[in-house]
Amino acid sequence: MDLAPTIGIGGGFAVVVAANVMEGGNPMSLLLMPPLLLVFGTTVLICIAGGTMMDAKNVPKSLARAFGGKVEPAADMIPEVVSLAERARREGLLALEESIAAIDDPFLVKGVTMAIDGTDPEEVRDIMEAEVYAKRLEDKQSAKFFADAGAYAPTIGIIGTVMGLVHVLENLAQPEELGHLIAGAFVATLWGVMSANVFFLPVGARITRLGELETARMELIIEGVAALQAGSNPRVVAQRLQSLLPADQREPEAA
Repeated sequence: MDLAPTIGIGGGFAVVVAANVMEGGNPMSLLLMPPLLLVFGTTVLICIAGGTMMDAKNVPKSLARAFGGKVEPAADMIPEVVSLAERARREGLLALEESIAAIDDPFLVKGVTMAIDGTDPEEVRDIMEAEVYAKRLEDKQSAKFFADAGAYAPTIGIIGTVMGLVHVLENLAQPEELGHLIAGAFVATLWGVMSANVFFLPVGARITRLGELETARMELIIEGVAALQAGSNPRVVAQRLQSLLPADQREPEAA
C-alpha cells in the first residue's frame, strides 16, 4: 500500500485545522452540518448527473484504488521477461507453459499464453494494445469524476454562502445573532474550496498517475512478449526493455 494519498490529504486537512487553532479558532465551528451536506452532497449528485449510473457505481472502487492501490514499477518486470526469453531461446516457446503458473501479472500471463498457442505476433500486439487503450479510457473516466467534483465544489460553496447571507439579511433586527450567522455563511465557501483542493483534485490526480504507471507496465510487457515470439537474444531483450524506462529507473550500464 502506498501511503502518499493518506499522508498528503490527511496532512493537508491537519495543517488547515492546526492553522485554525493557531489563529484562535475552534475547529468544531467548521463542522457545521448544513454546509457540509450542501457542498459534498450537491457536488457528488451533480457529478453523477454529468455521467452515467455505471460511472457512479464505479466511484467507490476508484476511491478505494486511489488510497489503497499500488503499482509495481515497470522495471520489476524486466528480470522476469528476460528469464522467460532465456528459456524460450534455449527450449522453445512451448517450454514456457510450465513457467506460466509462477507469473503473477495476469497481463503477462495472457500475452505469454497467446504466444505459446501460436497466435500471430501482430494479432497478439493488437489484442494487448486494445487492452491498454481500454485501461486508459477507464482511468480517464474514473479521474474525470473527481476532477469534475473539484471544479464544482467551490461554486457550490459560494451558493451556500449566498444562502447564508440571505438568512443574515432576514435577521438584521437581531444584531446579536449577526456575527454567528455571517461566520456560518462563509463555512460553505471554506468547505467548497478546501474539499476541491485538498480532496477531490488530489484524488483525481492520483488515479491518473496510477493509470500512467499501470499502462507503462503493460506497454513494457507488450514489447517483452513480442521479443519472446521473435526469439530475440535475452541480452537484447533486456536492453530493449530498459530503453523504454525513464532514465532514473534504468539500471546503470556495466563498465
